[in-house]
Amino acid sequence: MFKLIITLFLIVGASQAQEKKYSEEEFREALKKAVDAQVDRLKKSSVSQLTKELLEKERKLEERSEQLDKREEQVRLGEESLSKRIAKLESRQSKILGCLDENARKEAIRIKQLVSVISNMKPAKAAELLSVQDAKISVKIIELIEPERASKIFNLMDKEVSARLQKQYLNMRQ
Repeated sequence: MFKLIITLFLIVGASQAQEKKYSEEEFREALKKAVDAQVDRLKKSSVSQLTKELLEKERKLEERSEQLDKREEQVRLGEESLSKRIAKLESRQSKILGCLDENARKEAIRIKQLVSVISNMKPAKAAELLSVQDAKISVKIIELIEPERASKIFNLMDKEVSARLQKQYLNMRQ
Protein backbone atom coordinates (compact mmCIF):
# COMPACT_ATOMS: atom_id res chain seq x y z
CA MET A 1 0.00 0.00 0.00
CA PHE A 2 2.83 2.32 0.90
CA LYS A 3 4.53 1.56 -2.43
CA LEU A 4 1.31 2.36 -4.25
CA ILE A 5 1.03 5.78 -2.63
CA ILE A 6 4.64 6.60 -3.45
CA THR A 7 4.07 5.50 -7.02
CA LEU A 8 1.08 7.78 -7.32
CA PHE A 9 3.10 10.74 -6.10
CA LEU A 10 5.84 9.91 -8.57
CA ILE A 11 3.35 9.74 -11.44
CA VAL A 12 1.74 13.00 -10.45
CA GLY A 13 5.17 14.61 -9.97
CA ALA A 14 6.40 13.30 -13.33
CA SER A 15 3.33 14.55 -15.11
CA GLN A 16 3.78 17.98 -13.59
CA ALA A 17 7.48 18.03 -14.54
CA GLN A 18 6.59 17.41 -18.17
CA GLU A 19 4.14 20.26 -17.88
CA LYS A 20 1.55 18.63 -19.98
CA LYS A 21 -1.82 20.01 -19.47
CA TYR A 22 -4.50 17.42 -19.03
CA SER A 23 -8.15 17.83 -18.69
CA GLU A 24 -9.58 16.33 -15.57
CA GLU A 25 -10.91 13.34 -17.50
CA GLU A 26 -7.58 12.77 -19.28
CA PHE A 27 -5.73 13.08 -16.00
CA ARG A 28 -7.95 10.46 -14.35
CA GLU A 29 -7.54 8.12 -17.30
CA ALA A 30 -3.75 8.55 -17.39
CA LEU A 31 -3.60 8.14 -13.62
CA LYS A 32 -5.75 5.00 -13.84
CA LYS A 33 -3.48 3.52 -16.53
CA ALA A 34 -0.34 4.33 -14.51
CA VAL A 35 -1.84 2.93 -11.32
CA ASP A 36 -3.04 -0.23 -13.12
CA ALA A 37 0.43 -0.72 -14.60
CA GLN A 38 2.03 -0.30 -11.18
CA VAL A 39 -0.51 -2.57 -9.51
CA ASP A 40 0.09 -5.24 -12.16
CA ARG A 41 3.84 -4.92 -11.64
CA LEU A 42 3.38 -5.07 -7.87
CA LYS A 43 1.04 -8.00 -8.16
CA LYS A 44 3.57 -9.96 -10.14
CA SER A 45 6.44 -9.12 -7.81
CA SER A 46 4.28 -9.39 -4.72
CA VAL A 47 2.96 -12.80 -5.69
CA SER A 48 6.45 -14.17 -6.09
CA GLN A 49 7.56 -12.43 -2.92
CA LEU A 50 4.45 -13.60 -1.11
CA THR A 51 5.05 -17.13 -2.36
CA LYS A 52 8.62 -17.01 -1.05
CA GLU A 53 7.42 -15.69 2.29
CA LEU A 54 4.70 -18.33 2.50
CA LEU A 55 7.16 -21.09 1.65
CA GLU A 56 9.59 -19.78 4.26
CA LYS A 57 6.84 -19.60 6.88
CA GLU A 58 5.68 -23.10 5.95
CA ARG A 59 9.24 -24.39 6.32
CA LYS A 60 9.55 -22.73 9.72
CA LEU A 61 6.20 -24.17 10.78
CA GLU A 62 7.31 -27.63 9.70
CA GLU A 63 10.55 -27.26 11.66
CA ARG A 64 8.59 -26.10 14.70
CA SER A 65 6.18 -28.97 14.27
CA GLU A 66 9.09 -31.43 14.15
CA GLN A 67 10.58 -29.84 17.26
CA LEU A 68 7.24 -30.10 19.04
CA ASP A 69 6.88 -33.73 17.97
CA LYS A 70 10.35 -34.50 19.34
CA ARG A 71 9.56 -32.65 22.57
CA GLU A 72 6.26 -34.50 22.86
CA GLU A 73 8.08 -37.81 22.43
CA GLN A 74 10.62 -36.79 25.09
CA VAL A 75 7.82 -35.85 27.48
CA ARG A 76 6.04 -39.15 26.79
CA LEU A 77 9.24 -41.12 27.43
CA GLY A 78 9.85 -39.09 30.59
CA GLU A 79 6.33 -39.80 31.79
CA GLU A 80 6.77 -43.52 31.12
CA SER A 81 10.09 -43.53 32.96
CA LEU A 82 8.56 -41.63 35.86
CA SER A 83 5.61 -44.03 35.99
CA LYS A 84 7.98 -47.00 36.12
CA ARG A 85 10.03 -45.39 38.88
CA ILE A 86 6.88 -44.60 40.86
CA ALA A 87 5.73 -48.21 40.48
CA LYS A 88 9.13 -49.46 41.71
CA LEU A 89 9.06 -47.07 44.66
CA GLU A 90 5.52 -48.11 45.57
CA SER A 91 6.58 -51.76 45.36
CA ARG A 92 9.58 -51.12 47.61
CA GLN A 93 7.41 -49.10 49.98
CA SER A 94 4.89 -51.90 50.28
CA LYS A 95 7.70 -54.41 50.92
CA ILE A 96 9.20 -52.17 53.59
CA LEU A 97 5.82 -51.59 55.20
CA GLY A 98 5.20 -55.33 55.07
CA CYS A 99 8.54 -55.95 56.78
CA LEU A 100 7.79 -53.32 59.40
CA ASP A 101 4.37 -54.84 60.06
CA GLU A 102 5.92 -58.29 60.26
CA ASN A 103 8.60 -57.03 62.66
CA ALA A 104 5.98 -55.31 64.81
CA ARG A 105 3.90 -58.50 64.86
CA LYS A 106 6.92 -60.62 65.81
CA GLU A 107 7.92 -58.10 68.49
CA ALA A 108 4.41 -58.25 69.93
CA ILE A 109 4.67 -62.06 70.06
CA ARG A 110 8.07 -61.85 71.81
CA ILE A 111 6.72 -59.30 74.30
CA LYS A 112 3.78 -61.59 75.09
CA GLN A 113 6.20 -64.46 75.65
CA LEU A 114 8.28 -62.28 78.00
CA VAL A 115 5.12 -61.23 79.83
CA SER A 116 4.27 -64.89 80.26
CA VAL A 117 7.76 -65.66 81.56
CA ILE A 118 7.90 -62.64 83.90
CA SER A 119 4.36 -63.30 85.18
CA ASN A 120 5.52 -66.70 86.35
CA MET A 121 8.62 -65.30 88.10
CA LYS A 122 8.81 -64.16 91.67
CA PRO A 123 8.36 -60.35 91.90
CA ALA A 124 11.92 -59.80 93.18
CA LYS A 125 13.46 -61.69 90.24
CA ALA A 126 11.10 -59.92 87.77
CA ALA A 127 12.08 -56.52 89.26
CA GLU A 128 15.75 -57.37 88.89
CA LEU A 129 15.26 -58.46 85.26
CA LEU A 130 13.13 -55.44 84.25
CA SER A 131 15.56 -53.02 85.93
CA VAL A 132 18.39 -54.04 83.60
CA GLN A 133 16.18 -54.48 80.51
CA ASP A 134 15.80 -51.73 77.89
CA ALA A 135 13.31 -49.19 79.27
CA LYS A 136 10.96 -49.36 76.28
CA ILE A 137 10.72 -53.13 76.45
CA SER A 138 10.27 -53.02 80.24
CA VAL A 139 7.39 -50.55 79.86
CA LYS A 140 5.72 -52.71 77.20
CA ILE A 141 6.00 -55.75 79.46
CA ILE A 142 4.69 -53.88 82.51
CA GLU A 143 1.77 -52.64 80.41
CA LEU A 144 0.65 -56.23 79.79
CA ILE A 145 1.23 -57.55 83.34
CA GLU A 146 -1.64 -57.53 85.81
CA PRO A 147 -1.68 -54.22 87.76
CA GLU A 148 -1.25 -55.89 91.17
CA ARG A 149 1.78 -57.83 90.00
CA ALA A 150 3.23 -54.70 88.31
CA SER A 151 2.91 -52.72 91.57
CA LYS A 152 4.78 -55.43 93.49
CA ILE A 153 7.55 -55.40 90.86
CA PHE A 154 7.80 -51.58 90.95
CA ASN A 155 8.07 -51.69 94.78
CA LEU A 156 10.99 -54.11 94.63
CA MET A 157 12.95 -52.09 92.01
CA ASP A 158 15.52 -49.42 92.73
CA LYS A 159 13.56 -46.21 93.35
CA GLU A 160 15.19 -44.24 90.48
CA VAL A 161 14.62 -47.04 87.96
CA SER A 162 11.06 -47.51 89.21
CA ALA A 163 10.33 -43.78 88.93
CA ARG A 164 11.78 -43.61 85.40
CA LEU A 165 9.80 -46.63 84.18
CA GLN A 166 6.58 -45.37 85.80
CA LYS A 167 7.05 -41.99 84.13
CA GLN A 168 7.57 -43.64 80.71
CA TYR A 169 4.58 -45.89 81.36
CA LEU A 170 2.37 -42.88 82.11
CA ASN A 171 3.62 -41.00 79.05
CA MET A 172 2.97 -44.05 76.89
CA ARG A 173 -0.62 -44.20 78.11
CA GLN A 174 -1.25 -40.61 77.06
